[in-house]
Amino acid sequence: MKVTEAVSNYDNLEKMEVSDLLSSINNEDKGVPAAVEKIIPNITRLVEAIVPRMAKGGRLFYIGAGTSGRLGILDASECPPTFGVSSEMVIGLIAGGDSAIRKAVENAEDHATQAWNDIAEYGFNTEDTVIGIAASGTTPYVIGGVKMARKKGLLTGAITCNPDSPLSKEVEHPLEAVVGPEFVTGSTRMKAGTAQKLILNMISTSVMIKLGRVRGNKMVDMQLSNAKLVERGTNMIVEATGLDEKQARDLLLEKGSVRNATEFFYSQKNK
Repeated sequence: MKVTEAVSNYDNLEKMEVSDLLSSINNEDKGVPAAVEKIIPNITRLVEAIVPRMAKGGRLFYIGAGTSGRLGILDASECPPTFGVSSEMVIGLIAGGDSAIRKAVENAEDHATQAWNDIAEYGFNTEDTVIGIAASGTTPYVIGGVKMARKKGLLTGAITCNPDSPLSKEVEHPLEAVVGPEFVTGSTRMKAGTAQKLILNMISTSVMIKLGRVRGNKMVDMQLSNAKLVERGTNMIVEATGLDEKQARDLLLEKGSVRNATEFFYSQKNK
């Protein structure tokens, strides 16, 4: 039996008090970071392989079904506002297409050739990377996608929560975060989903840092899409340059990013 389908360590959940339900879920969640920690060396190797490819113009594709697909789309969609990159740089694809983001699409995950078709719509080159996300490690949509991607010469990785899964066998960089049985038996949106989210955070953030999209510890290329981010950017410029708040804000809005504003400031100062 797959670990992700193993029977929960808890029973008679409907008879438990709410506080006991919450404490038990929290207790199970505590083991997730430890499971991720065990595979940091594997994550490191994947990130170190991705960075030079993306530096040459390669893209990062996430493919998944259901919760796994949604998590990939979430991570991809957060890269442009956080790091100021194109929406075509990190791309999340889900079995069943965009309609499956909100509602399950029947049998979509069972089509073994569709993921590659979805990738091919974007064009592809050998500098691209495809990471398959599937808690079970058995999803045909994901396995078929990474298998074809590897055949075409793309770099491949996988995030799964079962050991020695079929998915892991098809990629160069398998990441297996084995978090154990779910609190509700088989509900992999819980611990497995949390593990996947943590790993995706680690991959995209470390890749973007190594690509120069963070300076010090600041998101200097973030998009100024709301008042909170304009305020954050203003404070960064005040800290970096010593300008007063109004001057910093005006410069930020004129130049469009913290990076551009600070570089302009120092270019003028050093004339």
